[in-house]
Amino acid sequence: MKVVNCSYSFLLYSIFLIICSCSASNCPLESNVTCNYGLYDSNGNPIVLNDELTVTTLLPGYKTVYIYKQLNAETVTLDYQDDSYLERGYSLTISNVRKDTVLINKITNVNTLKIPLSYFAEKDTIILSYASISNKDTIYLQHNNYTHVDLPECGTNRFHTLKNISSTYSGINDVEIVNSTVNYEGNENVKIYFNGTAE
Repeated sequence: MKVVNCSYSFLLYSIFLIICSCSASNCPLESNVTCNYGLYDSNGNPIVLNDELTVTTLLPGYKTVYIYKQLNAETVTLDYQDDSYLERGYSLTISNVRKDTVLINKITNVNTLKIPLSYFAEKDTIILSYASISNKDTIYLQHNNYTHVDLPECGTNRFHTLKNISSTYSGINDVEIVNSTVNYEGNENVKIYFNGTAE
């Protein structure tokens, strides 16, 4: 009578299942969730923005900044106190300012912007700063946030549904939501129509 080693067969079968499950992952290759902005002229034609553009967003609350001034010298603003400026004759002013963070720094020749949305806040404030015009534009975007899971092994993402958008009108002529679902598929969500001053 032939005796089969069951534990050895079970081990080989387990290894086979692990190898098969690892090689057949259904997780998305691109999992960055961004709100995608297309850039257009006032007539709705796609454009490449040649102006140098910096994009920042406001964060909740305020932060303390330290402003050092001296006659005939450039003003220095820091997020921390540096006594070496005082030793060199600078005067110090301490101030509370709105928090912001740079999302895109001095980009040129773009036709789209990919900007992440807040995970928990339901309103984002996006500020566009141009090199060619002194005024900035502010975009106000309201959205819902929800957790999305493809498969447990893929982890979770935060998806969003856009509800409302408005902006100021320095370089922008109009803004429009064209696809309210913000996920990792890369579809255009918002159209920004420029009036020509920042093009």
